[in-house]
Amino acid sequence: MEKKNFDVNSLIGFVLIGGILVWMLYMQEPSEDAVQAEKAKTEAAAKEATEKENQEDTTLEQATEEMAVANAQDSLAFEKLKNKLGSFAYSGTLPSAKENTTVLENEVLYLEVSNKGGYITEARLKKHTTYDSLQVSLIKDGNSSLNLQFSSENRLLNSKDLFFEPSISTNGDNKVLSMKLKTSENAFIEYRYELLPNEYMLNFSVQSQGLDGVINTTQPIYLDWRLKGYRHAKSITYENRYTRLTYEYEDEDHDKLSPSGEDEELEKDVTWMNFRQHFFSSMLLTDTPFKEVALSSVDLVEDEEVDTVYTKQYGAKMLLEPKAGGLSYNMNMYYGPTDYQIFNDYGRNLDEAMPLGWGIFGMINKYIIIPLFGFLSGFLPAGIAIICLTILIKLLLSPVQYKQYLSQAKMKILRPEIEEIREKYGDNKMKIQQETMKLQNAAGASPLKGCLPALLQIPVFYALFTFFPTAFDLRQKSFLWADDLSSYDTIAQLPFHIPFYGDHVSLFPILASIAIFIYMMMTTGQTMQAQQQPGMPNMKFIMYLSPLFMLVFFNNYASGLSLYYFTSNMITIGIMLVIKNFIIDDDKVHAKIQKKKKQPKKQNRFQRKMAEMMEQAEEQKKAQKRK
Repeated sequence: MEKKNFDVNSLIGFVLIGGILVWMLYMQEPSEDAVQAEKAKTEAAAKEATEKENQEDTTLEQATEEMAVANAQDSLAFEKLKNKLGSFAYSGTLPSAKENTTVLENEVLYLEVSNKGGYITEARLKKHTTYDSLQVSLIKDGNSSLNLQFSSENRLLNSKDLFFEPSISTNGDNKVLSMKLKTSENAFIEYRYELLPNEYMLNFSVQSQGLDGVINTTQPIYLDWRLKGYRHAKSITYENRYTRLTYEYEDEDHDKLSPSGEDEELEKDVTWMNFRQHFFSSMLLTDTPFKEVALSSVDLVEDEEVDTVYTKQYGAKMLLEPKAGGLSYNMNMYYGPTDYQIFNDYGRNLDEAMPLGWGIFGMINKYIIIPLFGFLSGFLPAGIAIICLTILIKLLLSPVQYKQYLSQAKMKILRPEIEEIREKYGDNKMKIQQETMKLQNAAGASPLKGCLPALLQIPVFYALFTFFPTAFDLRQKSFLWADDLSSYDTIAQLPFHIPFYGDHVSLFPILASIAIFIYMMMTTGQTMQAQQQPGMPNMKFIMYLSPLFMLVFFNNYASGLSLYYFTSNMITIGIMLVIKNFIIDDDKVHAKIQKKKKQPKKQNRFQRKMAEMMEQAEEQKKAQKRK
């Protein structure tokens, strides 16, 4: 067996390894500074954690307190709202209880309906512009309101101050907007708007549900509609002349308020009302006639140079009658053109909302002028259509005008004999008149016969006078130098304003005045001397007054109307020249008169009576002279 000896090298190795281990342990032991730094770091971290925890506790406590305050404030606000609105305080807590709007539109009409009040706050016509190229807005910037006033739980409430909840749906191609003023989810007042494609007329209804005992039906319930009309034309004075409140009441009777100043009426059983603004209308129609309506109109135009925004302030306060189930009124609203064709298509006598003239004048417009002009303007420019319309009317009336000129020609031929009568009887005016009437009667000529054909033309002339200012088809249609045939034309702008005339010069009225003057010279001038008898008007004065009237007052009228008068008188002058030079022979007319004078003339009852009266007057005059 091998003997084991002590290994010195191994001992030295173990000693060295142990020393190294002791040195490493010594080097890894932290210094006093390091220990203090670590301790400080640990303490800071602990302190931060404690502060954060304390801060979170404070924030939570504060939030809890604020929530408690908010809840208390909401409760207080709701209590105040409830004290003020009663059951309708519910509407103030809905998400819709803020002043937002809902849009309802089709191809021709844009509407905005406000949550507050539930009524239309903007109505804009997409296809029509004002004189300054802006889209026509009938309602905007707070110029209109619709308010349902009723009593509830000993409170007088106004729907315009309350918030409605909107909801949009469809009914076929129709767009439907429901605005509900709620007391609960199942109890409410509803405004329902239904807009049809391509229509200016929309369905509108006011209904109530589940409000028995909430709305006091023993107190009056009113629907109050207000609107201020905006200016849309160059001349606010001219536009305002045709801006008027019209309505239907009591078995299809129609009436209107005054176009100037202030006017009020209390009417019963009203079925529709039109807040007309010349070429545009805002209308409310009802299937169930309103038992009573207080209508009002205030003229807002005092000075064209100053007032350039509004025309009139309209109002209609309608008394509603609740039924057993509550309120139930089916109505319509119309925001669109004042156009006869559109109104006539809707029926319901809406054409009565237009100023087409009364009686025979309106009938001529409805059944002759409007259809004829509609046909012509369908394929001709508006200005050419006016000229063609004028030519057709003048041709239609030419037989009447022939009779008128023939009578004037007879009076011209009799003038020398009438002068002889005047010279013969001197200052005896009664005898002059008596003998003149005998001469005229024997010859079959009389100033009255010349006037009669003219009187027959008056209904047509007046119908056209009312047609042109209201013809929507003329609006913004240009012709020659006129930019808009529904408004005045301008060839010069004046640096000042002339009363009754304006601040511009229109050419069509000037041309019409010249034509009228020439016509008056050809007609009135021929018989002026023959008609200067006692009781006869001063024809020379009339001859100068008519053109002057046209020149001054038509300067602000529709240029289409002046174009018609100019064309009409020029055609009349042409017809008279043709009749004078190619149809009527003065020598032949004179021969016929002489022949007729020789024939025994039987007087009618009126002529005999007049002759007797004149003879009696002559005898009385002679008797007075003898005394």
